[in-house]
Amino acid sequence: MTMDWDKNTEEKFKQLIEKIPIFPRDIAKEKVSKTAAGLAEKENRPHVTEKDLVNAFFEETPFGFHGPMKTDMAALGIDYTQYGHDK
Repeated sequence: MTMDWDKNTEEKFKQLIEKIPIFPRDIAKEKVSKTAAGLAEKENRPHVTEKDLVNAFFEETPFGFHGPMKTDMAALGIDYTQYGHDK
């Protein structure tokens, strides 16, 4: 099943993916999108939200890369702390 994305969330996803180095970008895109869709589906929501996007990135990104990822999220106006992730 293909999950619909909130348009604003989808745009932020594309911008975050573009910041990932070219070599792991396709893998990251696939893993994060699949995880985000799974999170939305698990909570019986009709589309992927920013919460799903943030949680998927934290779940799929190796811990050593969380710092740059948090910086990229903040630059896009994503407050990941509201979803339970530390600064």
